[in-house]
Amino acid sequence: MKNQKGFTLIELLIVVAIIGIIAAIAIPSLLRARVSANESATVGDIRTVISAQAAYQSANGGFYESVFTCLTAPSNAACIPSYPSAAPTFLDSQLTALLSKSGYNRSWDPGLVVAPIPVTSSPTSTGTYAYHATPATPNQTGVRGFAGEASGRICFTPDSTPVPGAAGQLSPTCNDLR
Repeated sequence: MKNQKGFTLIELLIVVAIIGIIAAIAIPSLLRARVSANESATVGDIRTVISAQAAYQSANGGFYESVFTCLTAPSNAACIPSYPSAAPTFLDSQLTALLSKSGYNRSWDPGLVVAPIPVTSSPTSTGTYAYHATPATPNQTGVRGFAGEASGRICFTPDSTPVPGAAGQLSPTCNDLR
């Protein structure tokens, strides 16, 4: 009888079964971690938009901007008059493009245009705004829908639906993020 070295079919099947059990335990945790990371990044982006609008407001005579791209190019002729072209911008072009980012689709609700607008302010100034983010694929890229507004309030819906509101404001019934 020859003395052969190696693994039997049963031993290989046991190893494959153990790997399968470990994967079944680990994969849901990894998916939850990805959803949590997407949600955290989205809330961070909403805070960034709120901060950018607050800085823009101070440079724009106390008004927010309804044309979202003016936060990237405030010296543009359609934005803040007499804003120096060498002065800093307020927001990254990634956020003003309103593209899907971190598994969330973004949208912008500028609210109502303010009238009368001083000549030193942007002609497209607004008194309020809302920035919304909803999961691109609900329950996979995110679980909750988020939004932020001019007051600095950030709220969410627990079921990935858009945060309700109209004319640049959020509904008083949405859940405040703490």
